[in-house]
Amino acid sequence: MSSAGDAIAEYLAQVNDSLRAGNATEHTYRPALKTLIESLGDSGISAINEPKRIACGAPDYIVARGTVPLGYIEAKDVGVDLGKEEQSEQLERYRESLANLILTDYLEFRWYLDGELRLTASLPRPGRDGRIRGSAIAASEVAQLLHQFLAADIPLKSTPHDLATRMAGLARLIRDLIEKTFKAESDHGQLHSQLEAFRKVLIDALTVEQFADMYAQTLCYGLFAARCNAPAPSFTRQKAAYLLPATNPFLRKLFASIAGPELDERIAWAVDQLAELLARADMAAILADFGKRTRKIDPVVHFYETFLAAYDPKLPKSAGSTTHRSQ
Repeated sequence: MSSAGDAIAEYLAQVNDSLRAGNATEHTYRPALKTLIESLGDSGISAINEPKRIACGAPDYIVARGTVPLGYIEAKDVGVDLGKEEQSEQLERYRESLANLILTDYLEFRWYLDGELRLTASLPRPGRDGRIRGSAIAASEVAQLLHQFLAADIPLKSTPHDLATRMAGLARLIRDLIEKTFKAESDHGQLHSQLEAFRKVLIDALTVEQFADMYAQTLCYGLFAARCNAPAPSFTRQKAAYLLPATNPFLRKLFASIAGPELDERIAWAVDQLAELLARADMAAILADFGKRTRKIDPVVHFYETFLAAYDPKLPKSAGSTTHRSQ
């Protein structure tokens, strides 16, 4: 790992070269920011920039340590008004679903933790000659922001409302990713095949929008039910199907088919973020809260009602996924 000052200086040099070429777009600077993030992190940090994911609604960078997602970066072109972008539907969706997020135009950086703006820092803007000149103070402030982003201590969810709210944001994001991925793939794609299977087994007139909604809800319900049976350190999407109760074979089979190793990478990153959220949740406290209210209702089913209220307040109580109704 290089020193922060050297990493920022090299980053600015690359941005300068792109600006002076006169034909740069927001895509031009992506390799430079990727290199900067990875140079500031430890050897296990990667900043993944995958065009196929981005086209279907993923942020520009998914920052991970190994396979564990740490945070996300949404990058706009140099000079774009980040104050305006901050109020956009896209950023509102990311802020409600992704707990550790940076918005940047490659020179200004805004860091959001659990949806709230925590820090801003900016490198100097281009001068009249179009060149950016370094500033030790600005470089130090940006490096500090990026270090805090990489080492973020995401608040632990310990109440049903807090967990349901964050899960609901991710569920809406996953639902949108499924719709966009469905439209982007061929008629013989995986999601098209799954829609036909859903129509045969569940509802023959199921629309694409209803399919995406049911898919997202089933992922959330299945992951939560699995997490109730797993210790946090070992919980992942890949293991979830094996942790679902044997008393619900329909859910086990359905979940394995939609969340298994073949899950489209344009969707999988968000589902893995949901699994990481659940891995960090204080499940004992969340389930104990339900236990205080009533011993007659399965806490998984009870939590699902809380989740649905956050996911879509217009849904009538006890509505929801087929997997829930099949209990």
